[in-house]
Amino acid sequence: MTPGSNIPLPTARVTVDVAAPVRLDVSGLLLTADGKVRSDDDFIFYNQPAGPGVTYRSGGGTAPDAITIDTAAVPPGIEKIVVTASPDAQGQTFQGIEPTATVRSADDNAVLATFTPPRLGTETALVVVEIYLRNGAWKVRAVGQGYANGLAGIATDFGVMVEEPAAPTQPVAPAQPATPPPPAVQPPVTPPAPPMSAPQAPPAPTAPPAPPAAAPGTGKINLDKGRVSLQKNQTVSLMKGGRPLLSQVRMGLGWEPAYRGKDIDLDASVIAYGPQRNHVDSCYFGKLQIVGGAIQHSGDNLTGEGGGDDETITVDLGRLPQDVTGLVFTVNSFSGQKFTQVAKAYCRLLDATTGEELVRFDLTSAEPQTGVMMAKLIRQFSGEWEMTAMGEFVKSRTVRGMVKPAAQSL
Repeated sequence: MTPGSNIPLPTARVTVDVAAPVRLDVSGLLLTADGKVRSDDDFIFYNQPAGPGVTYRSGGGTAPDAITIDTAAVPPGIEKIVVTASPDAQGQTFQGIEPTATVRSADDNAVLATFTPPRLGTETALVVVEIYLRNGAWKVRAVGQGYANGLAGIATDFGVMVEEPAAPTQPVAPAQPATPPPPAVQPPVTPPAPPMSAPQAPPAPTAPPAPPAAAPGTGKINLDKGRVSLQKNQTVSLMKGGRPLLSQVRMGLGWEPAYRGKDIDLDASVIAYGPQRNHVDSCYFGKLQIVGGAIQHSGDNLTGEGGGDDETITVDLGRLPQDVTGLVFTVNSFSGQKFTQVAKAYCRLLDATTGEELVRFDLTSAEPQTGVMMAKLIRQFSGEWEMTAMGEFVKSRTVRGMVKPAAQSL
């Protein structure tokens, strides 16, 4: 088959397997006429291997993963089943490892069609083929649509809302023991900023950091004496000497797996609100810029590996519309790992022009949830902006699930 081509299915039960030179994760999504899933129950993959009329079969690493569709058992209202694939290795693209989908009769294994998407490059996930209903008959179409932001990008496009996990979310590594994470270790700080805190090397005790500077007579922390380290619920004014400090800021967010566990794909986002806590828009890996480009996302990091910021969000405060008065920065675990399995999660605010670190907040405690509101920026009546460290945990794997609790926090 070639991209866009289709053929009728001569049998009610078909199996689609997707093979490549590397191991792939294959999944299926049941879609209604509007191209969306009804709920996360319609997302069939290794952690949820069975749904109405659709099942997942693992190849165990020695054979391709496969999706089997019984069109006679598909519920009314479902008009399409898309079959997706992504490399099992975190962050690997399809360049040079073009996959081949084989559509077979599930009854006798006879080959009905094959399809190899052409000209792949930076894609880390694909909608390979779709089984769809047209005029009462089921057909298969070759698609080959690529996504550079992994399976999460596909799921978001098709409306997956997995706020409540239905199954364990660690398919490879065993579940981590329910113990508190080790103390957060500060990543290296970009010169010329001074060290954040005393060294973490045990068993020598470490001195607590000095309290941040406060404006005389106000109790409000400011930046007159340089960079500050916030504690939860502390607020800092982004002004210096009574004058606006800068117009462009960059929020950097970083993390690493705890206990040397499996790489964790966390997603950083920012949600913009109006003066009545009304949701204006959300900037995340699937929507890299909002409000006319005044807010821009660096793109998805699939592992959190290495030092420094894993994802950054740049905000041009001077270009923000007047109806944007609040920004809440969030981090979500789309793959379902809890924040008790994450170490060294932090956020830091930088001058986007010079790269100088201004404010830092380290998440020193965690809860077994899949979302956290890290910090918020609020525009004051005077026009100045204030940043408040939050560290509030929410049960949500996607930024969509953060919109309501983040609004309540403003």
